Amino acid sequence: EYVSLYGLVRSEGAVLRYLSDAFKALRSGVPAAARTEELTDVVEWLGEMVRQVDSSLLDEWEQLTSPDQPPSAPAAVPERPRPLTGNERAFTAMVRNALFRRVELFARRDGEALGTLEGAADSGAGWTAQRWQKVISEYFAEHDDVGIGADARGPALLIIDRQPGAWRVRQILDDPAGDHDWGIEVEVDLAASDEQGAAVLRVVDAGQLD
Repeated sequence: EYVSLYGLVRSEGAVLRYLSDAFKALRSGVPAAARTEELTDVVEWLGEMVRQVDSSLLDEWEQLTSPDQPPSAPAAVPERPRPLTGNERAFTAMVRNALFRRVELFARRDGEALGTLEGAADSGAGWTAQRWQKVISEYFAEHDDVGIGADARGPALLIIDRQPGAWRVRQILDDPAGDHDWGIEVEVDLAASDEQGAAVLRVVDAGQLD
C-alpha cells in the first residue's frame, strides 16, 4: 500500500529492509521501562507487515536473539505462514492505520483519492468520489477542519466490534467543537485479509452518526 502510495516500486526492497531494521531496533533497543502500549502496537505492526512480505528477513534474527533457542538448533520452519489475522494486536494496528488513512484524505477534502482507494472509480458503485465529496462538503459546512493528531488517533475515537469472519470498525472524526458526531464506518473481511496479506476494508457508512 505504501509502496504504491508514494511511488516506491523501484525501491521496494530497500524500503522492506529499512522497515525490518526499524523493527529490530525497536524490538531489541528500547528498554522495557520505556515501552508503552502505543509503542508495542507499532512494533507488532511493523513485524507483521515485514513477515507478510518476506518472513526470512526476521526469522533468522529472531532465532539468534531468542534466549530459549540453542545456538546449534535448526530454525523451525512452519508448514504454512501464520495468517495475518492470527496476530490480533498487529492486525488491529493495520486496520487502524488503513482507516486513519481515509481520515487524512477526508481532512484534505480529497474525495477523488477516497473514491480511488475504495476501488469505486471504475464500477461507479459504492463509495465513489462524488459520494465522498458530498459528505465532505456537508461536514465542512459545520466544521473548519478535522483533527489528525494524537488525540484523533487515540482509542477513545475508535470503536471495534470483533465478530467471526468480519469486524465492524467505526472511526469517529475529531471535530474542533468536540461533538464527535461524524465518522467513517468500515467492515473488515478477515478471510480476504488473510488471503491478501493486508487489511481488507469496505466502507459501509460515512457522515453524521446516529
